[in-house]
Amino acid sequence: MTRTPIASALAAGLLATLASLPGHAVEACTDFHGHANATWLANHVLPEGVDAVTALGELESRVRGQQVALLNSAMQSPENEVQKLLGDFWASGLSEAQVERDGAQPLGPLLERINAIRRARDIPPTIAALHQVGIPVVFNFGADVDLRDLQRHIGYFTQGGLGLPDPAFYTRDDAATAALMERYREYVRQVLVLTGTPERRAAAEADQVIDLERRIAAASRPLSLLRNPEASYALVQVDGLAGSYPHLQLDQFLQAQGVDSTVVSLANPALFAALDGMVDDLKPAQWRAYLRWRVGDAMAPYLSKAWRDIHFDFHGRVLAGRQAPPSREQQVLDAINLAAGPMLGREYANRYVQPATRERAEQIAGQVREALGRALQRDTRLGPEAKAEAAAKLARLSIEIGTPPRDLDYTVQPMGRGSFGGNMLIASTWHHREQMRRIGEANAHRRWNVLPQQASLAYDIAHNRLVVTAAALQSPILDATGSLAAGYGSFGALVGHELSHGFDIHGRMVDAAGELREWWNPAEVQAWRTLAGQVATQYSRHDWPGLDGRKVDGSLSASENVADLAGVQLAWEAMQASASGSEGDARREFFTAWAGLWPQQLSTAEATRRAATSPHAPGKWRTNVPLMNLAAFGEAFGCKASDPMRLPPADQLQVWPQP
Repeated sequence: MTRTPIASALAAGLLATLASLPGHAVEACTDFHGHANATWLANHVLPEGVDAVTALGELESRVRGQQVALLNSAMQSPENEVQKLLGDFWASGLSEAQVERDGAQPLGPLLERINAIRRARDIPPTIAALHQVGIPVVFNFGADVDLRDLQRHIGYFTQGGLGLPDPAFYTRDDAATAALMERYREYVRQVLVLTGTPERRAAAEADQVIDLERRIAAASRPLSLLRNPEASYALVQVDGLAGSYPHLQLDQFLQAQGVDSTVVSLANPALFAALDGMVDDLKPAQWRAYLRWRVGDAMAPYLSKAWRDIHFDFHGRVLAGRQAPPSREQQVLDAINLAAGPMLGREYANRYVQPATRERAEQIAGQVREALGRALQRDTRLGPEAKAEAAAKLARLSIEIGTPPRDLDYTVQPMGRGSFGGNMLIASTWHHREQMRRIGEANAHRRWNVLPQQASLAYDIAHNRLVVTAAALQSPILDATGSLAAGYGSFGALVGHELSHGFDIHGRMVDAAGELREWWNPAEVQAWRTLAGQVATQYSRHDWPGLDGRKVDGSLSASENVADLAGVQLAWEAMQASASGSEGDARREFFTAWAGLWPQQLSTAEATRRAATSPHAPGKWRTNVPLMNLAAFGEAFGCKASDPMRLPPADQLQVWPQP
């Protein structure tokens, strides 16, 4: 439901008036989440077949609509060269008739390159060429932060090249896996036929593809071992690659990607030795089949219906359990975000972020940061050395709002409206080029790992910065038409939540200089763990809404729960230190805005899944528990000492000692 600014103001005033009346004070002091979100919950009955409806999910839907509106405008009357590119990309994807006429033509040059392989030495240049257009084959190569020098990005050679998401699929022999592999073999066969393989040879070539992938999988590491970033980190000298892997030609691969670096990470030399041997040992015909298959599978979502149908049947239905593909509009939007996301993000921010909104965000975030500085210095759990390090780290912390501070090079081959698949390759080539440019000294901070059109606030631990995207600068996170007090309660509390991660059990692992070093002593670590244990116990007393007999797993969500408590407390202190928090209405608006972030309706299945796996508490307790621990909430709503929303002072948990 969309409200006008006047209607929003009237509704906020009505809520404040109702909250001040005795009958409604009891309701607010019993379950503030249900009280503050009563209208939302009444208006959002869970539709049949939908697992979750949330306030933040509604924001995501609104953001998608904004992107569609921007692309429609760019298609009809572009205002600059980037919009011209986006408008043509969008138009080419929406024209399904044109996509059908285009058929598999976008693959023509790639398939010609692959079919020209005659000898082993032809294989590595083809692998490099496919990586250049954003189709990683045989292995993965990408830019990421150097774990020993967080100020730079390096290139990482890692395992990949498989059509199935887990190497274990290729080695397990249980009945379910065998059935999946038969479905997979048929899908490979279908793709090969569409790439030009005669029907009479397609089954044999599909077997060759799976044999090659099985060899890659056998040399790959289990996914469970790769959850630790250290497992993918091992620096090697680039000038030694040619001697170690003479058939793969990895040194020439780097040159083709435009990477000029003396070191890269290659943490599984056994895998790359096996790949090097495969280049020399396997016949070129088998490599041609594999590479055609990988290109066809990667590009199938962007080609004609025959390609899209078989791709969804396997990836959508078999692997993901989806019943139907998304709408054509959503498919094209997803493709643009994947290949040209930064282009769309730049234009999205220019269109939807007003200077006044950015200024309000900067004001609130800056004041929450100041409140954190004061809180750290009075924190009795930290000793003098840790406080000094915390102060230095906070002084270096940057807050980046809207878009990354450094823009990209938007020099791109013109797209036109004739070929959606061709445009996808043009955009993917550009995206890969810009990713490769991240590799280099003092270069790690140049881009975000999230797009401006994705609603997100996140603390980037590697670079000690808070990232606030353009899409996050709207209701319910930051309502530019609402009161400043409400902005502290929603946006400010989320800022405090994220900033606290720089100074918690995880943030202690990166110091002020950006080096991986533990700067807490054992007593300080134990003090934090004691607090986290107390928070876990407190949350675990509460029932999971909608799940009879099941309690919140406070241990599973302890880290995020501590951050919620910390964020609300910091935002409250920041508001009190400003000129915005002295009036009763402002105080109630603060708490109502916090509650407005978390309304949700979940199916039983979704609630059960989240109860077992989510690092966050359910919305009811994300709202209520931080407020139960803040005496100012009970004072603002006139709660009695016996009310559920007002914990006894001895039971109130404070992440930061009160000023």
